Amino acid sequence: MMTADWVPMMAAMMLPSALPAIARRVRDRDGVLAGPLFAGSYAGIWAAVGLAVYALYRPPGDLVAGALIVAGGIYELTSVKVELRRRCRERVRSGIRFGLACVGSSAGLMLILVGAGIMSAAWMVAIALVVLAQKLVPPHRLVDVPLAVALVALALI
Repeated sequence: MMTADWVPMMAAMMLPSALPAIARRVRDRDGVLAGPLFAGSYAGIWAAVGLAVYALYRPPGDLVAGALIVAGGIYELTSVKVELRRRCRERVRSGIRFGLACVGSSAGLMLILVGAGIMSAAWMVAIALVVLAQKLVPPHRLVDVPLAVALVALALI
């Protein structure tokens, strides 16, 4: 896949989950003109991270892929993830700050994507849906713990 395809793919994966924050930004502050600036800076953060991952990516062997998925599943339970998820759900003025918090919040899921294969459309859709749910639904251990356990179990299988 060409690098030029990677940025639109990252935008398609991550912008839908940012739509509520973009709409809040437009509604709360500066009107319609705030939306494209907020969305562009948010997408820019994801594009930079995505391009770095794409540039460094080498398909992992089974053992490394499993380790990446286990690490991603465990990260889902850390206090760092919880704090960054909170920040990714709060009202912020800057798409950059919002993007950085959301990248940190989704870092474990991105590890899973790297382990499963960054070009897997099925994994991209699944992870995009989990990211969307994590932005819209308040954190709850009855959902978050089974998700992390399922990811770790998947990696071990």
